[in-house]
Amino acid sequence: MLKPKIAILIYSLSGGGAERVVSYLLPYLKNKRMEVHLVLMNVNVSYDIPADIPIHFIEKSKGDEHGFFKLIKLPWLAYKYAKLLNQLKITHSFALLTRPSYINILSKHFTNYKYKISISERSYPSMQYGYNNLQSKINNLLIKKLYPKADQIICNSHGNANDLINNYNIAASKIEVVHNPVDIEKIDTVEKKDGFFSEAFFNIVTIGRMDAGKNHQLLIKAIVPFKKMRLYILGDGWLRESLEQLVDELGLTEQVFFLGFDNNPFKYLKAADLFLFGSSHEGFPNVLLEAMACGLPIVSTNCKSGPDEIMELSNPKTDNIMLTDYGILSPVGSVELLQKALAYCLEHPEFLDQCRKRVLERILDFKREPILEAYTHHILA
Repeated sequence: MLKPKIAILIYSLSGGGAERVVSYLLPYLKNKRMEVHLVLMNVNVSYDIPADIPIHFIEKSKGDEHGFFKLIKLPWLAYKYAKLLNQLKITHSFALLTRPSYINILSKHFTNYKYKISISERSYPSMQYGYNNLQSKINNLLIKKLYPKADQIICNSHGNANDLINNYNIAASKIEVVHNPVDIEKIDTVEKKDGFFSEAFFNIVTIGRMDAGKNHQLLIKAIVPFKKMRLYILGDGWLRESLEQLVDELGLTEQVFFLGFDNNPFKYLKAADLFLFGSSHEGFPNVLLEAMACGLPIVSTNCKSGPDEIMELSNPKTDNIMLTDYGILSPVGSVELLQKALAYCLEHPEFLDQCRKRVLERILDFKREPILEAYTHHILA
């Protein structure tokens, strides 16, 4: 049997959940004595990867590239990727995120060379592309036409797996579900950032790219009534300037702080009082797992998909907050109900104490090695 040669294609290794999974998977595969190649489309690398893993670029694009150019370049990038796979004699090609997945699938049309094509869906496509604009219509069409041609689709939640089956008519036999891994051992070695947060305030951390889907506006508006509450935002993105303007308009410059991207958010998480998350749609948010690994209670929107699986929600509601063993879920987009969840946390410190214990038990279900082994098994199967 030929030794597997694996290519992992992703847009970049800047901050994000899929990128962190790749940063875990690369050394894991290397330690299994497999030949692994990282293929990127952008030069940003914010995670540490082994120095002896080759990095290839099929382009070096800028992050603010117009969607039209991203679309028309797909065949050209697929051709370049196919040529690279042929040159390297890759046996298994694995792509994460939507556009790299398109390129991975299209690549087989530009070569007679045979390799297994696996892709990883990490969002809830019918919501991510549910805005009835041209971009959404094109992506919905591409998913329907291209995804069925992959040999395998690895989803990171049962929610987005069901979305592909029910809304895109993709065969369930092509789909596997593997949740995101968390490096609990590494997180345990991180010291909390003593003295960073004022003990006079209830200190909240959120992590995520500043784009429309993460809905940082919701979080900022939610803390308006709470004068002894502070929100610290880790991450960057194209909406940062408008969010900073919103903070200024609401008079929250002494309560909301922008920390930028940090490859080690755990030092902040371990010193905070609560993790807050406001996404409108997700696949399976890594940041909830990372916060839980740091012993933080969670307040999150009950978006599709992931939070309800992670927090084992048993009683979904659309008109009220939902208490779980690990924190509180709130209906998507409701400032009023998110404020109700925050008020409950302030008024019930004993609830938060119980959550801090239970999140450390729950996070053991997402230990890194068993999940990376599952990824490896499915990619190579």
